[in-house]
Amino acid sequence: MLYALLGTMLLAAVLVIALPLYRKEQRLSAKSTSAMVIVLLISIFVYSRIGTPGAGAPQPDAMPGVEEMVNSLARRLQQNPDDLAGWKMLGRSYLQIRNFQAAVTAFERAVEIEGGRNGQTLADLGEVILLGDEQRMSGRASELFDNALAIAPNNQKALFYAGMAAVQRGDKETAAQRWEKLLASSPPQRIQDILRQQIAELRGPAPAVAEATGGDVVTVRVSLGESAINAVQADSTVFIIARDPAQPSPPIAAVRRRAAELPAYVAIGDADAMIPGRVPSGFARLEIIARVSMSGQPIAQSGDWFGQQIISTAESSEVSIIINEQIP
Repeated sequence: MLYALLGTMLLAAVLVIALPLYRKEQRLSAKSTSAMVIVLLISIFVYSRIGTPGAGAPQPDAMPGVEEMVNSLARRLQQNPDDLAGWKMLGRSYLQIRNFQAAVTAFERAVEIEGGRNGQTLADLGEVILLGDEQRMSGRASELFDNALAIAPNNQKALFYAGMAAVQRGDKETAAQRWEKLLASSPPQRIQDILRQQIAELRGPAPAVAEATGGDVVTVRVSLGESAINAVQADSTVFIIARDPAQPSPPIAAVRRRAAELPAYVAIGDADAMIPGRVPSGFARLEIIARVSMSGQPIAQSGDWFGQQIISTAESSEVSIIINEQIP
């Protein structure tokens, strides 16, 4: 029942914060549009961690009961000011009833007791500061998320919000890296979908094509098939290999990417040759293989996902490969 109430409250918060941005002006500026996207992302992130509301609707008198329980905990902590677990529980409770300033005070006390050495608590404090400041990323909140990552580099909450801070200051590369790392930690599915979309926008649709030079022999569009998407981790290594169909070993050239970067355009040229003098431009036909290495090793192994095509370099310089087969 409590989770249902909290989920409803957070969804309401999305509407309360986001709708005025639409109504204030008929035409949104780029800055206000960016702010609205950030508000929605933060709201979805918080909501997804609380959970999906149950089927039963909250009773009208539920809120007073929740607030009384929280107030009772606060009174108990006044008599036990060193109760670390109690302060953390109080901070989370205030977050759930949207009393952000009180949540800040509670988490500040928890950070003080721990001496600022717990990355999760630092991330919790940064979150309630952010939520209490109408989803504006203050310098203090951003610093807390960075400090949290210095202590706990894989903390999901810190990675999410630190990525958001990077977006707000225009550092797209840092934002993409932090969200790719978060994606690799297998967050809830709805968050994965959001992250993939945002990372794709931050990275751009086809950087390799834009940077292609005269030395490039073939441009490969690499994407994951439906089966592979559900099986591959975001941080898995993807090898894009060009080889001679008549003499597959050793490969002629190879390029490395990460699964989180897909779909992507990858240019393979003479600069990517494995052996000096044995370059892609010297071959009339090339077999192009895109393979996700589940072990991270360049040698194909059982369980790896792959796709492949053979092309005539005289007829075409572009090929599309969908990774949708698995090595038995």
